[in-house]
Amino acid sequence: MINEILQSNQTIFLTALLLISSVLVTKFSSRLGVPSLVLFIIVGMVVGSDGLNFIYFDNAGMAQLVGTFALIVILFEGGLETKWDTIRPVVRPALSLATVGVVITSGIVGVASKFIFDVTWLEGFLFGSIVGSTDAAAVFAVLKGKNVHSRLEATLEAESGSNDPMAVFLTLAFIQLINSPGQGVLAIIGSFFWQMGFGLVVGLLIGKIGSMAINRINLDSGGLYPIFALSFALLTYGVSSLTQASGLLAVYVAALVIGNSELTYRHSILRFNEGFTWMMQILMFVILGLLVFPSQLFQWDIIIEGLLISIVLILVARPIAVYLSLMGGPFGQKERLFLSWAGLRGAVPIVLAIYPSLAELENSQLFFNVVFFVVLTSTLIQGSTITPLARKLKLVSDDVLNPIHSLELISIGKTNVEMIEYTVTDNNTIKEQTLEELHFPDGVLVNAIIRDGDILTPYGQTSILPGDTLYIMVPKKNKRQLQKILNDELVKTKI
Repeated sequence: MINEILQSNQTIFLTALLLISSVLVTKFSSRLGVPSLVLFIIVGMVVGSDGLNFIYFDNAGMAQLVGTFALIVILFEGGLETKWDTIRPVVRPALSLATVGVVITSGIVGVASKFIFDVTWLEGFLFGSIVGSTDAAAVFAVLKGKNVHSRLEATLEAESGSNDPMAVFLTLAFIQLINSPGQGVLAIIGSFFWQMGFGLVVGLLIGKIGSMAINRINLDSGGLYPIFALSFALLTYGVSSLTQASGLLAVYVAALVIGNSELTYRHSILRFNEGFTWMMQILMFVILGLLVFPSQLFQWDIIIEGLLISIVLILVARPIAVYLSLMGGPFGQKERLFLSWAGLRGAVPIVLAIYPSLAELENSQLFFNVVFFVVLTSTLIQGSTITPLARKLKLVSDDVLNPIHSLELISIGKTNVEMIEYTVTDNNTIKEQTLEELHFPDGVLVNAIIRDGDILTPYGQTSILPGDTLYIMVPKKNKRQLQKILNDELVKTKI
């Protein structure tokens, strides 16, 4: 008993050190120009059995479970933050990249893998399927706050959020074909349409139910709303998986529905999920770093094969997939070049690389090591150069539209008003106007203004200046109208 308690205490202590070190490395990631997820992986490799030998971890099943749970959280947070008005114009090209693009990428890499690894055709296409999709965790993390053109950012985020199901389907399909050569192709095709179609239905249905439940159920504590929202993400994945549908697609769709609905305690839900997503990213990438053994990874045959596959993936497969998927689309040459380079690989390929090991395939360890090397190459080279490339191609916006936050200052169910936080920019036509000149809806009251770090008590003759942060009390029934007015002001100045 004493030993068990001691081991528990040591585990808690090591977990604290891992979280602290992982959070601290994010401080240096931007200075080094390296995506933070790479540093999380390095932390796991350093403390693992081939490093400082603090933790020995080789449980592929546990890594797959943690990775799947983390992907659910990451996709849910990404969907919540995605505005439908932003992705609606790019839905068609994003879905084309998420389906046709993944198939083309997987096929080209599969052919290369067959000759590079000297494996069977099915094993080659299995490897191509594993690395065929871009990674939501990597894309969301690298693009966040970089101010890339909204259309490009929306396309990449929608693609990475919706292409995982195709990669999962192809990976499982080729594993089935390898283990059961007599498996019918028509049955596999039928399974694909079921997974995608019913996954979409489940996501839409539970998303609608979730948004209504969040708004109509009065909970005793505001802190329960973020947990309540996250529970619908887990429910969505569970229902989809149990019905053999695509759980990851369903989660992303449900998050889009919930995130684009009028939500009670929206600000708390978003901030909670943002923090929890960071925690799950850290945990997932550290565990994946623990799972790999550097002594096996950094061998000359793995390095050479990994570099060859990376070259094929980055410079051949991805560009061809982008150009073929977007034929006749709305993107120019510079934008297609950027989309080709921004196809980051991350956690999803590594998690999928665990599947052959769980299926006890012959070359599973080789696949895992090479996939891990390919992911490191992609995140280090592509992830660190996305922003400079966007600037070089002049695909970076100068202006950032400020989000409108709701601050939940009063318990739900006891009032029909909310507090809005809004920061004025140079693009707003409300700048230089006095409060009495603003045409806000009835019942709307500007309670406070933060200017240069000082709190101003507003009155009718107070002028609004760029950089001011307004705290606006608004009746819930007029919230949408106020948001439209503030957003319209931004749009008008850009026309």
